[in-house]
Amino acid sequence: MTTRRDALAAVLALLTEAAVSAQDPTGSNPGPVFVHDLPNVTIDDWQVTVSPVPYPPGRVGQTHHHAGFVLAYVLEGAIVTRISGQAERIYKTGEMFYEGLGATHEVSKNASSTEPAKLLALIFAKKGETLTSPGPAPSAH
Repeated sequence: MTTRRDALAAVLALLTEAAVSAQDPTGSNPGPVFVHDLPNVTIDDWQVTVSPVPYPPGRVGQTHHHAGFVLAYVLEGAIVTRISGQAERIYKTGEMFYEGLGATHEVSKNASSTEPAKLLALIFAKKGETLTSPGPAPSAH
């Protein structure tokens, strides 16, 4: 029987393999594409939702937040992102970023006004939660 942790490990392994292949199609440098600590949470009654997010040329997304934490992998193009507490950064094809619990995605836009971009968002959240909400994340008290 496969546990949720085993399924999560399998999803992350496949995503990492795809990222490595995208960055180094020869396979000669199998180093990690992304390493980040994860929050200390139990994943009982959680699920992962994986969705492509298209960014047409010039698209600017609104400020938003998520119910859980997010791993985002850029499939195509370049995306400008700023997560609360971090500097604004451009992520290009084959790169990933992390949005922690309680973070606000303050800037989310296509870096190009002429070329499309796309990312793959993996949102880890409790079952039944609204995954994406407009505006800043509520303050944790």
